[in-house]
Amino acid sequence: MASGFFALLDDIAALMDDVVVMSKITTKKTAGILGDDLAVNAEKATGFVSSRELPVLWAITKGSFLNKLIILPIAFLLSYFLPWAVTFILILGGVYLAYEGVEKIVEYFVPHNHEIPDIEQLNPSEDDVLLVENKKIKSAILTDFILSVEIIIIALGSVISQPLITQILVVSIVAIIATVGVYGIVALIVRMDDLGFRLIKKSNNGEGFLANIGTVLVKALPLVIKSLSVIGTIALILVAGGIFTHNIGFFHHFIEVIPVFIKDFIVGLLVGLVMLLILKVFHGIRNKL
Repeated sequence: MASGFFALLDDIAALMDDVVVMSKITTKKTAGILGDDLAVNAEKATGFVSSRELPVLWAITKGSFLNKLIILPIAFLLSYFLPWAVTFILILGGVYLAYEGVEKIVEYFVPHNHEIPDIEQLNPSEDDVLLVENKKIKSAILTDFILSVEIIIIALGSVISQPLITQILVVSIVAIIATVGVYGIVALIVRMDDLGFRLIKKSNNGEGFLANIGTVLVKALPLVIKSLSVIGTIALILVAGGIFTHNIGFFHHFIEVIPVFIKDFIVGLLVGLVMLLILKVFHGIRNKL
């Protein structure tokens, strides 16, 4: 009985050792998409009233965890029974990301009227703030869902030859790291100014090393927020283009002489433009009916 118990412990130890090794390998393979995930979600989680930043970020984080809980079992089932469906869903998500990225670019150059109040308007009411918050939270969670699908699929592909229990543990660990790591860093970014003000208060009459660091953090936050908007938009298009070039043969061999990241951006941009035009035509026809 004792020998059987210790044999079980030995098997568990061997399994966990395999899981740790495979988790490191898989995390490296998903590092690129995690970087894009950070840029996209950081941009999505900014632009709120200061007192609402953390509650909003927590709402998005909970939505991200729920996304993982939905995606993980479906990914395992589809990977086993309908592997082609995983690729199809991934491509649909890429279309959405490409459209959203291009729509942001068009919105920058050709602003259009918004149906909801802008959160930066003067003296917004509480209802206006909540309306904007809810819309951005839903958009952030939807984008997180698509990015989570890609992260989980890439992670799953890295351990597809391993036993099922190893697949489940490794992919689940990567999914948790993706959520905790990404939104933990986002939380630090959006609270940079508060940290800066605290450092300034602790300094000697606003002078000294702490005050200098605090001043840099406070002044850097607006620049970081603006840069995140640009980086997040580029990341959306790059992620979408990467989905197409990796899963569609035509795009995989599209303009092979240029660097991969440029090809991904061009492909994502083209698909996003096509979808934007299709939706514009569709809305135009619908409005005439």
